[in-house]
Amino acid sequence: MTEPHRKPFRAGRLGPAAAALLVSLLPATAAASSPEVERGRYLTIIGGCNDCHTAGYAPAAGKVPEKDWLTGDVLGWRGPWGTTYPSNLRLFMAKLSEKEWVTLAKHLETRPPMPWFTLQKMTDGDLRAIYKFVRSLGPAGSPAPAYLPPDKTPPQPYIQVP
Repeated sequence: MTEPHRKPFRAGRLGPAAAALLVSLLPATAAASSPEVERGRYLTIIGGCNDCHTAGYAPAAGKVPEKDWLTGDVLGWRGPWGTTYPSNLRLFMAKLSEKEWVTLAKHLETRPPMPWFTLQKMTDGDLRAIYKFVRSLGPAGSPAPAYLPPDKTPPQPYIQVP
């Protein structure tokens, strides 16, 4: 029973701005049901993004909770180029618009072991789907360690590439 001076809450009483605010506060999983987000999830898995950008993913045969995906790793990759670290894609994508991401991905050239050349071959639709999936996870984790030049010895753990 409602108090006599209060009217019961009805969603129809929300103005457009209030409704937009309410939707923005819903958990990320509410957006995770769209076909484009699902496609992004699929492309992230088959594209091997988690293999490097999710700590422990490959050794666990992919059995890492999705809430922990794509937060980067402290495992370095050391070779003639120096030492690189898998970036935290969730923090990275949180700073980009969808258009900025697609443009960046189409022109990206990075140090090994990132296969930037395969990312460049993805369609704009695939890149948008990946963006929407990563954004649906929300920002989490910490930034990855910074690149180290070849003359600097990285802290453990790292993989030495001949």
